[in-house]
Amino acid sequence: MGGFFGIASKKDCMLDVFFGVDYHSHLGTRRGGMAAWDREIGLQRKIHNICNAPFRTKFEHVFEEMRGTSAIGCISDADPQPLLIRSNLGTYAICMTGVINNAEELIEQFLSFSGGHFDSMTGGKINQTELFSALMNQKSNFTDGIRFAQKSIQGTASIMILTDSGSLIVARDRMGRLPVAIGRNDDGYAAAFESFAFHKTGFEDVGELGSGEIVELTATEMKQLSPPRKEKKICSFLWSYYGYPTSTYEGVNVEEMRYRNGAIMAENDAAAGKTDPIDYVGGVPDSGTPHAIGYANRSGIPFARAFIKYTPTWSRSFMPANQTDRDKIAKMKQIPVNALIKDKNLLFVDDSIVRGTQLRETVEFLYESGAKSVHMRSACPPIMYACKYLNFSRSNSDMELIARRVIVELEGEEGLQYIDEYADGTTERGKKLRQAICEKFNFASLEFQSLEGVIRAIGLDPCELCTYCWNGKE
Repeated sequence: MGGFFGIASKKDCMLDVFFGVDYHSHLGTRRGGMAAWDREIGLQRKIHNICNAPFRTKFEHVFEEMRGTSAIGCISDADPQPLLIRSNLGTYAICMTGVINNAEELIEQFLSFSGGHFDSMTGGKINQTELFSALMNQKSNFTDGIRFAQKSIQGTASIMILTDSGSLIVARDRMGRLPVAIGRNDDGYAAAFESFAFHKTGFEDVGELGSGEIVELTATEMKQLSPPRKEKKICSFLWSYYGYPTSTYEGVNVEEMRYRNGAIMAENDAAAGKTDPIDYVGGVPDSGTPHAIGYANRSGIPFARAFIKYTPTWSRSFMPANQTDRDKIAKMKQIPVNALIKDKNLLFVDDSIVRGTQLRETVEFLYESGAKSVHMRSACPPIMYACKYLNFSRSNSDMELIARRVIVELEGEEGLQYIDEYADGTTERGKKLRQAICEKFNFASLEFQSLEGVIRAIGLDPCELCTYCWNGKE
């Protein structure tokens, strides 16, 4: 994933952009970058690796190195950015959130006629933001270039550009899978993935860009360069998992959605007669916690934090890169509250179950701490398809997904014809899937939220939501 933040202002805005970018740190752990424009200096840029230290630490000296009345920044889980580009459109800084799945095809096509070249990274990989720029630069202005590039790519690309005149050009991806919010104060305009980031720096909401909408921001005005498209497919996982609790997308607050989602799961369990004795309901921290609060409130079972994730020094959940080491560190972060675990029947809600590797470690840790039984609930349906629009699940293939693997173990490749049945916990195949996962991970019971339940908790028209990872529908 990743996120961006930018301001066009009448006065120096480096401090606000510094904090605004930092507020996107939950969206990525690999690289952070900032670019600024100053009337005297022009464009400037800094990029740092943030794998082993947070954005704030790496950029604490940026005020001594850069200044500007306009600035942009990003947190990236992929390539280094923002990039500084000089082209027929002028000199500009650019950052992108999303993924280009047909990159190799586009690179070969571009090189075949342009006579140009790309800066190649280790292994021959091309920076996807540079590729987007190369596509965009084939047109005579930013608006036509962004629309051309977005239409050419298979995937998702929301764009933020800082021009050599100090204006910001901001574009939401064509299908609106990711949010882009606009804010305003007396000194200028701001744009962000997470709107709370500019609320905390003194900006008020102007609104959210529509699918494919492009605007230009200066210190004094917001100008629409391209209107929004009618079609929208915003990612449902924004609310279920990676969106920040204080954020609101399409008018729906993340924390409130998670409470509703947990309550619906409790209703579903009650209707299905799942009456196992439970002493406490808890969330797998951090994003599972609000779902669990909703479950506890609706079920009447006490909520308790039976273990706490130690974050003062281990705040970053995706590092190191090696999966075995990640699992070990994830387990080491978990500090038990023994009085709430020993001899207790516990029900935990996790935001999702993707591969299940870290969840296995969690359950083993709970039993080692004396739990009598551990029941598990997933706040979303079984993930059956690796995301091809945002790559948030970090799955390179469908077979990395635990639900897919279990289906093949139970029924071979032929079983993949019945994914809808396996996703439904009321069918025989659905019951077998859940039982098989229980046996693998030593759960006393397992259930997933239904697709209908997630959509109900979000509260938007289903046709506006991307649910590809659950049902494979584009």
